[in-house]
Amino acid sequence: MEDNFEEKLVLELKRYVTENLPLNSMSDEELEEKIEDMVANRTKDEYFPIKKKLDIVQRIYSSIRGLGLLDSILDDEDITEVMINGPEHVFIEKKGRLIELDEKFESQRRLEDIIQRIVGTAGREVNQANPICDTRLEDGSRVSVVLPPIALCGPTITIRKFSKEPMTIKKLIEYGSLTQDIANKLEMLVKAKYNIFVCGGTGSGKTTFLNALSNYIPEDERIITIEDSAELQIEGINNLVSLETRNANASGAGEITIRDLIKASLRMRPERIVVGEVRGGEALDMLQAMNTGHDGSLSTGHGNSTQDMLSRLETMVLQGADGLPLEAIRQQIGSALDIMIHLSRLRDKSRKTMEITEVVGYENGKIILNPLYVFEEDENSTLERVSGRLKRTGNKMQNTLKLRLAGMNVEI
Repeated sequence: MEDNFEEKLVLELKRYVTENLPLNSMSDEELEEKIEDMVANRTKDEYFPIKKKLDIVQRIYSSIRGLGLLDSILDDEDITEVMINGPEHVFIEKKGRLIELDEKFESQRRLEDIIQRIVGTAGREVNQANPICDTRLEDGSRVSVVLPPIALCGPTITIRKFSKEPMTIKKLIEYGSLTQDIANKLEMLVKAKYNIFVCGGTGSGKTTFLNALSNYIPEDERIITIEDSAELQIEGINNLVSLETRNANASGAGEITIRDLIKASLRMRPERIVVGEVRGGEALDMLQAMNTGHDGSLSTGHGNSTQDMLSRLETMVLQGADGLPLEAIRQQIGSALDIMIHLSRLRDKSRKTMEITEVVGYENGKIILNPLYVFEEDENSTLERVSGRLKRTGNKMQNTLKLRLAGMNVEI
């Protein structure tokens, strides 16, 4: 009965606010204050706990100025991903499990209004002429939007929630993705300015791992980060420049790509360049940057294995330099990359580091790889739970010059 009254009250007050208040001339604070007064007035003869009154105020306010249903979803720290397939189908990933919510958006129009609010806040644009947009929320969460007629089920939003606390290597050790010994060796590789490329499938934790690695960069260096939508949380570096791409406007002008930003960054005296993710022709610019004195650069890409990632990089470089011989491309990759780290999301939804491999160079038409650590499952693994650890292969690291130049006479 109480829930029924609450629902009716929310709908009634929401209708009154939208139809009778001058919303365009009211500030957020004025609107929230007005809603609080209205709720207090309507519930003065009923017993309502203060928390419930505040919830009602927040629901009404969110539906008008906030993100509606999304506000309560985004406030739940256990939810890591949100998938909205039109106004009636809302899915969340919570503690590794995919769940469809009973809640729905009031209408397609309301969902489209929320999309415009998200996109507009980040200075982006999405419409029928430009129906695909990648952006971010104010807290840094990654947002991907696709509108009809491209999305047949209605407006779709995918949100990868941003951790409020930056990912650290210490946390990766706690989660079982790394051991302390391997973490110590990765720290040496970052500080000795090895070029490191992190690869893995969707949701394997590439950006998270890149963020953790980047926090090993010495604080006195000048770093430039380049991303589609800013997600990296590099701490402790004052001389840090973060660059972000921009979509074209409605008339098709004003686009700024990853390639544009990499080229611009080379004129900004970077000591290291961190590229959030390479997906196309920008791979060529990234490799050239690594090969022209910007050692210690970091990046990520989508690949199901280290070997698969190398093949994908070849394809990406071809997109950026049509006509470049495959041999020249492989030489670029072999000389630019030093270390590749492959991550995977396993059958129990856990994220593990599967392989740490040295890129030795290019020889006889092939890029030579030297696996240093490989993940092996142990006898405790089951169909529901993966148990295992990264094991040393027995292969010695061959390119140790950068370690020696950094004064680190250690074996990786």
